[in-house]
Amino acid sequence: MTDDLAENYKRAYSNKVGFGRKPALVLIDFAHAYFDKGCDLYAGVEDALASALRLREAAHEAGIPVVLTEVRYQPGGINGGRFFEKAKPLKAFVVGERTAEFADGLVPRPDEIVVTKQYPSAFFGTSLASTLTAAGIDSLILTGLTTSGCVRASCIDSMSYGFRTSVVREACGDRHPAPHEANLFDMNAKYADVVSEAETIAFLQSLRGRND
Repeated sequence: MTDDLAENYKRAYSNKVGFGRKPALVLIDFAHAYFDKGCDLYAGVEDALASALRLREAAHEAGIPVVLTEVRYQPGGINGGRFFEKAKPLKAFVVGERTAEFADGLVPRPDEIVVTKQYPSAFFGTSLASTLTAAGIDSLILTGLTTSGCVRASCIDSMSYGFRTSVVREACGDRHPAPHEANLFDMNAKYADVVSEAETIAFLQSLRGRND
């Protein structure tokens, strides 16, 4: 075994699966909480949101489905189970809190799918998998917050449900570069292709007219 981590993993985990033929774009948990400096979840991830919004525009121009996820809890977190019990900052997502709302600049459109969840994965306890399958979707392009939390959980479930999965590096964010980079590295090795915003937009542009 080599001491160089990249070379070590490249020998076993260098495979790419590609974007797929009929993709959907998913924006995971871009909530005001991550942009509010007074909130425990503040992460300073404005660049990730900006990237995701550019991808969203490209997805609409390409005519592919766009999914937005949000986290919502009843007062007291009664529907949050052990996740709400363990992660105290989740109180920011109680219904009625400003921090639970979508981030500034992200307003759901009538033709977008909004998925409300209580747990990390966009799939767990939601209708997302069946909705995508019914629409004939074979692949997902993931963006969102945070890389080490809900993005990673959604990535693993996406792969497990049989979707080719891509994670856009610039359109994901975390509280610190270390967990962000570590989880991108691991997702790219085992569960998804980690791709750039530029190559993703180029791919989406290549779909224009195909989905009319």
